[in-house]
Amino acid sequence: MDFRFTEDQLSIQSIARDFAQKRIAPVAAELDAKGQFPLENIQEMGQLGLMGIEVPTEYGGAGMDPIAYVLAMIEIAAADAATSTIMSVNNSLFCNGILKHGTEEQKQTYVRAIASGEAIGAYALTEPQSGSDASNMHTRAVKNADGEWVINGKKSWITSGPVARYIVLFAITTPGIGAKGVSAFIIDTKRAGFLAGKTEPKLGIRASATCEIEFNDYVCPKENLLGQEGKGFAIAMGVLDAGRIGIASQAVGIARAAYEATLQWSRDRKAFGTPIGTFQMTQAKIADMKCKLDAATLLTLRAAWAKGEAEKNGGRFGTEAAIAKLTASEAAMWISHQAVQIHGGMGYSKEMPLERYFRDAKITEIYEGTSEIQRIVIARNETGLR
Repeated sequence: MDFRFTEDQLSIQSIARDFAQKRIAPVAAELDAKGQFPLENIQEMGQLGLMGIEVPTEYGGAGMDPIAYVLAMIEIAAADAATSTIMSVNNSLFCNGILKHGTEEQKQTYVRAIASGEAIGAYALTEPQSGSDASNMHTRAVKNADGEWVINGKKSWITSGPVARYIVLFAITTPGIGAKGVSAFIIDTKRAGFLAGKTEPKLGIRASATCEIEFNDYVCPKENLLGQEGKGFAIAMGVLDAGRIGIASQAVGIARAAYEATLQWSRDRKAFGTPIGTFQMTQAKIADMKCKLDAATLLTLRAAWAKGEAEKNGGRFGTEAAIAKLTASEAAMWISHQAVQIHGGMGYSKEMPLERYFRDAKITEIYEGTSEIQRIVIARNETGLR
């Protein structure tokens, strides 16, 4: 097994690290406190190729592979998880689905705009009454006499919803047959009938804007159907497999930042006349943090490699993605928790970033499939039982 990265992979990692440390990290705490969307940074990231890392160059992207995406995501997340959330949605949830299922015109129009940083993308699956039960949706799309789709309904917890120009939306087109009646659409939020609700006041990733969106007789052109009618739920689940690798990468970045801060603190902070890193209890925590961080990192890279192999040779990578997401998210939560504990009172203070890492880590166990859902996915794929 070759653990060496290619020059292209190392190049995008270096670009992401440099931008993260120079432009994102210095303003992360302020944007978190204000709940302010980092629009300027996102636009610059698009110009650097970070908003469409796996998007082919003919559609305005960087034309790189899933491993390059993971390496870049980790660097951005280590500086600010909120910014990496926006990056993940644009790369994984928006661009990925259109690249796989869209027409050439859809790719040129919508993927190019998002990959270049010209516009922000979003993904709308969850509804107020659903959540993990994603197929239980009420949003309806009805075809009119002109073949256009008239959409009515609400979606909730839409990342980048308040600022998105384009959204991949899932709605019922054939009622009464469950998931087989779901279709996917590309939504232009500038058209009449679209409404973005208030921005949600969140525990963490506060600089990423999240809201409920509503459709009131929104008319979607027939050419904006994504893939085939009735295949929307399969598209949604396939996109989430890719999205889980992005969230695993985000979790690794948060965990790494918390771990590195703890290492430095254990060397600098003294108690009873000696660095706290010499205490066996602190050493035990650090050892466990390092093991969990490395395991999460390697499993996330394995999932990215599996995705790349599936794209070249066929096959699936859902199990690897679920394992990576489950392991990395729980590692991020545990490591950030221990980091706060080792920092003591200062870990609880907003003067240091530990409390932000702790708050940000929690969402990685929830969105794009909770830890409970990941366990179900893994077990079902392993046993073949439903």
